[in-house]
Order: sequence, then structure tokens, then C-alpha cells
Amino acid sequence: MKGHLKEFKIYYGRLLAIAVPLILSNIINQLQMLIDRIFLGNANSLYMSVLGNVSSPVWTTMSVCFSITTGASILISQNVGSKNQEKVEEFSGSLLKFNNILPVMLFFLWGFFSAPIFRLMGVSETILPWCVDYARYYAPSFLLIGFGGSFMVIFQTSNHTKHLAIWSILRSGLNILFDYVFIFGKFGFPEMGIKGAALGTTLAEYLGGLYMFLAYMNSRKLSTRPNFTALKKAKLRTYLHSARLGINTALEDFCWNLGNLAIVRILNTINEFAAGIFSLVFGVELLAVVIVGALGSGTLTLSSEAVGKRDSKQYRGVCFCAYSICFVIALLMVCATVLFPSEIISIFTKDERITSTSGIYLMFIAINLFSKSGNIIVGNGIRGSGDTKWMFCTQIFGTIFVISCASLFVFGLHLGITGVFFAILTDEFVRFIINLVKYIKICRKSELFCEQEPKKEAC
Repeated sequence: MKGHLKEFKIYYGRLLAIAVPLILSNIINQLQMLIDRIFLGNANSLYMSVLGNVSSPVWTTMSVCFSITTGASILISQNVGSKNQEKVEEFSGSLLKFNNILPVMLFFLWGFFSAPIFRLMGVSETILPWCVDYARYYAPSFLLIGFGGSFMVIFQTSNHTKHLAIWSILRSGLNILFDYVFIFGKFGFPEMGIKGAALGTTLAEYLGGLYMFLAYMNSRKLSTRPNFTALKKAKLRTYLHSARLGINTALEDFCWNLGNLAIVRILNTINEFAAGIFSLVFGVELLAVVIVGALGSGTLTLSSEAVGKRDSKQYRGVCFCAYSICFVIALLMVCATVLFPSEIISIFTKDERITSTSGIYLMFIAINLFSKSGNIIVGNGIRGSGDTKWMFCTQIFGTIFVISCASLFVFGLHLGITGVFFAILTDEFVRFIINLVKYIKICRKSELFCEQEPKKEAC
């Protein structure tokens, strides 16, 4: 272990330089969403149901737009590693030029045709008009996603993510302010309720987008930013080539969401508190996952770069460093859930029916973080090699596996909520082993790294 730490310590600095601003960004976003829920819950308890029904489908379609950019991130970083600046600008130029096609379509979908979607979801007629209002007021935000996703890729592949953290602070702060003003009708503005929440978010997104545009235009550290000629010559087929890599990540996210919905459906058959306990426990885990996710983004960028320059040491070292940090985070979380379970739960609820039973589930989910963070880090290492289909396939397996195990443990063995958590632990661990084996095989793949190996004649 000490030998590896000494050998790979150079990558800790590069990894954290990318990840720390992203960690701050993720934490700020989570805080802003929590405050939004507090505002809406205090304005009208039914608004929480509106937000629940709107946020899931809207975020699912939005995440597709962001996931598609994964392919461009991989290809740009690989060409950064191989020092092929012409290809770097070709992929980044096509991303900037064509990445708005899908978001524009989604703007029209949610802006003008949301009512049939909510009816298909079974939304009651009582809150349906509010859901439609929220979608209409929020829909203009989709027009920013194409450029926003492209800017994020360019900042990240340039190893310059400071502006992403500033962007999150700005838009989240404005979002909280605008929500307060428009939801409750402060400072002479009319009380708009749920419409005010959507309008406040949209205005914050546009002002935050203005900052991102200015930062993009003025920063001198964006080595992957295309020049005007590359942007003008960018071709749709180049964008589609990178999108084909990214669509696997989008489908992977969709499969995960599908499995999560099935788990909630199973929990609802146990009792009325089961889904709430599940949501609360995973809400606690999310505080750690936002850190792990940021480290995963750094892993994707640096491992893709390593493949581009045929550097097997960097490829192994980045993943090792990222997972070692995640391992420490998981250990700290286990210690916290063992020593202070009641104190942690009481932050979120004072209901003794929940606080008295949720402590053990907190420990389960803390233990699960060892495998979950492994899947995030190793998974991004696998994607960095250019193989995004593998993680999609293992997620298909995982979705089927976790639903099957949860059904068996709950309906067959009558383990209740405990059975659901056992199923989740088993799924993450099994997929971690499968993904780790695949990752080790990639590390040994001669055609990826042979140019930097000592025995070149072996290639």
C-alpha cells in the first residue's frame, strides 16, 4: 500500500484539482434543492407532491443531455493525452455546435406537451395544473443545457474547474433568493407559489449561464476550447460519433432510475413508512456520493488522457488514488453511523417510529459505500478506455438482479425493509467485482499501453 501511495502520489494533486471545485458545486446544488423543498413545503404541503411528480421525469430527460456529452469528454481527453490538438478542437467544436439539438426538442416537449406525460404518470387532477405550470415556467432552462454541458466538458478536460464551482454558488444563491421572492411574493412581487419556484430557478439558470459564457470567453486556461475555424468547420458526423459513446451512459442512468423506481414500488407494499425511511437513509448517503461522484469525474478525465498518451502508470494511478480517497470516506461514514446513528437521523426527522429503526440501515448503506464508490471510480476508469457499453450492460444486469433479490427477500423470505437493503448491498458488491475484473483486464491490454511499456518488442 505504501509503495503504491509513493508511486502514485503525483496524481492526487491533479485529481483533486479537478474534483474539489466539482465537490463544492455538488454540495451547493444539494443545499439549494433542500432549501427549495423547505420553501415549497411551507407554502403549501401539496407543492411537495408537485415537485416530486415533476422533478423525476424532467431530471431523467435532462440527465440524458448531460450523459451524452460523456463521449465527447472521453474523446477530447484521449486526444489531449496524445497531443493531437486538431482532433481536440474537432470534437469540442462539434460539441459546441450541435449539442443543442436535443435540448431544443425537450424545451418544446416540456413547454407545450407536458400534460399528457403527467396524465400517463397517473398525476391526480388536483395537482395536474400545478405540474403543467411548473414544467412550462421551467422549460426555457432546457435551451441552456446544450451550451452548459459543452462548457462543462471543455472546462473539465482543460483541468480547470474553478469556474464550475463559482457558477454553482452564483446560480444556487440566486435560485434561493428568487424562490423566496416569487413563491411568497416578497418585495412587492405577487405571490406565485409553484410558478414562482419554477420562474426563480429559470432566472437563476440564465444569470448563471451568462457567467459561464463570460468565463468561457475570457479564460486563458481552456486548452480544449476550439478556435473559430474549428467551430465553423465542425461536422455533425463528428458530434454523432461522440454521442454514440455518450448514449450508453445515458441508457445506463435510465436503467438505474428504472431499478430505483421498482425498489420504491416494492417498499410501498411493506408499509407507509418504508419508502420514507429508504429516502431518508439514501439522502444521508448522498452527502458522501456527491464527493465520490466528483472524484469519478476527475477519474474519467485523467484516465481518458492516460489512454491517449499510452501511459499505463497514470491510468492505474488515477483510479488507485481516487478509490483510496473514497475508501477513507467510506470508513469515516461507517464510524459516524456506528457512533451517532440517532443524532444523524434526528437531523432529518423527530418521528420516533423512524429514528428508532433507521440506525441499522444507515450502517448498511455506509458499508455499501465501499462497493458503490468502487463502481463509480472503476466504472469511470473503464469509460476512460473508450468502452462505455460495458457499464451499460452491467447496469442492465444490476437492475434485473437488484429487483429480483429485493422481491425474493421481501416477498419470499419476508425480511421487510432489511431485505431491500440486503439486495442493494449484494447488487453493488457483485457489480463491483465484475467491473474490477474488467478494469484489470484493460490495464493489461497491450494495444492500449504498449508504447510506454519497457519491453516494446513484446508488442
